[in-house]
Amino acid sequence: MAVETASDSADPSAAQRVVLVTGPSGAGRSTAINVLEDLGFEAIDNLPLSLVPRLLDGPSRPGPLALGLDARNRDFSVTNLTELIDRLTRNPHYAPEILYLDCAPDTLVRRYNETRRRHPLAPDGSPMMGVLAEIDLLAPIQGRADVLVDTTELSPHELKAELSRWYDVRPEKRLSVSLHSFSYKRGVPRGLDLMFDCRFLANPHWDKDLREKNGTQTEVQDFVCADSRYEEFFSRIRDLILFLLPAHVEEGKTHLAIGFGCTGGQHRSVTLVEKMAVALADAGWPVSIRHRELERRMKAALVSGDNPSLGAAGSKADEQGGTP
Repeated sequence: MAVETASDSADPSAAQRVVLVTGPSGAGRSTAINVLEDLGFEAIDNLPLSLVPRLLDGPSRPGPLALGLDARNRDFSVTNLTELIDRLTRNPHYAPEILYLDCAPDTLVRRYNETRRRHPLAPDGSPMMGVLAEIDLLAPIQGRADVLVDTTELSPHELKAELSRWYDVRPEKRLSVSLHSFSYKRGVPRGLDLMFDCRFLANPHWDKDLREKNGTQTEVQDFVCADSRYEEFFSRIRDLILFLLPAHVEEGKTHLAIGFGCTGGQHRSVTLVEKMAVALADAGWPVSIRHRELERRMKAALVSGDNPSLGAAGSKADEQGGTP
């Protein structure tokens, strides 16, 4: 397979951009593929996973490539998709990205009921059984997503606007920034360009009134910001990022992923992401937010039937171009 044997001396600026588009059935993958095609991508939807290597071994393409991968295809395998992503990542001739279209299970079921279709992963069962099985199947890929868009509350028009912020290939398009909070105990997210450790800051976990809250909430943010080291830490990191962003634009990058980690991924890292998102949005940069551990807790609660909330995460950033 060519993606394993390409020369390490390839020019990074000439790397083939490959966006792998996936997500649970009904979340908007086909719509996303059409949007990417309108934005200048060569787009191929519902491509069997076994044919991707043959496609990439073919003649080089002058523009970016978007591939829609459907978990319902009989040859789909998370293991094989993970291996493909790893091979592309190691090869300097390719610049792979994962676009994951997510959606709340109840909304997916409603969409299936509206079309009177059976879910392919549960042809003899309820749509919810198929939806939950597919979400569980795709969980490892969702965790590796470079861009995650929740389409639960998005119309097709709103989804197009959201994807345009991330994938418009016009020369004047500005670089987009994604901010990730995470727990070091669960490992560092793949694909981060910059990473900062927040574990030295005062930990709200040890305050019994804050333990069950998270960094999207004012009480937790006030606690973290009260640490005497916070202000200097935040301002130095903000200024560094604002210094680096134009340089990355000059290098031709379209997306920069920045991580903030703490012990549990619930309080300090979330606070830093929320605060940094507002600062970067105020400076005019398109920003999206991902709270990995909070998303995991939310998904687990949805499967168990609870109705959790991430709080006010990303409100200011979302107003200026962030992912819901």
